[in-house]
Amino acid sequence: MDEVPALLRRLWRLPSAGGRLGRRPELDVERVVRTAVGLADRDGLAGVTLAKVAKELGVTAMSLYRHVGSKDDLVVLMEDAADGAPPDLDLPEDDWRVGLRAWANALRDVHRRHPWLADVPFTGPPSGPNAIAWMDAGLRALRGTGLDEGDKVGVQMVLAGYVRRTSAAERQMAERLSGAGTDQAGVERDFGRALARFVDPDRFPDAARLFASGVFEHPPEGAPEDPADHDFAFGLELILDGTAAAVEAAAARR
Repeated sequence: MDEVPALLRRLWRLPSAGGRLGRRPELDVERVVRTAVGLADRDGLAGVTLAKVAKELGVTAMSLYRHVGSKDDLVVLMEDAADGAPPDLDLPEDDWRVGLRAWANALRDVHRRHPWLADVPFTGPPSGPNAIAWMDAGLRALRGTGLDEGDKVGVQMVLAGYVRRTSAAERQMAERLSGAGTDQAGVERDFGRALARFVDPDRFPDAARLFASGVFEHPPEGAPEDPADHDFAFGLELILDGTAAAVEAAAARR
């Protein structure tokens, strides 16, 4: 049997090769990762270094390598820990759209609790137990669609990428608003009024029509109180519409 890579052992909390039974050590993967996640929640991903994690734990930075391998491996472990297990979404097998919508909104909630997740670099397909649990939940939502397994994974990748991008944009907007002392509606209103003065209808006819329409003056009728919620829901429905087209095409091929 091939030896299991060290990172996978740590993700799945498998005993290390050649490990001996005995008294549980005071420091372990769980404690290191939990401390690192707490630092990231407080200071952002850039605020997490092995030296800072070690200081929080009252140990030396060198002692952490035995438990997490490297800073890059630590970030992978942090991401899987922060993802957590997906909530029990009670996904209906006969309504994939409801299921995917619930899945995407639950993942968005995770990113809102841990905004630094949007900064985690892509290192490959999901491999930790929590990431696999989210994949399994998404596949379950798509079970009755008739899509092949590759297309199901593709739908999840598009949705997860959308959640990550919008979460990063929300965080950046929140940081800007906190410094400007205003809200998103105010920023959009000021943006629309400023550009309406400078956009030449002869040069940018459609953009000029947009800025003259007043769309930036008032939120759309029936929109949620939080503009970010409206924007997220709008984009999510576009993705679900595209998924519906793929499901119909799969049915036609069958």
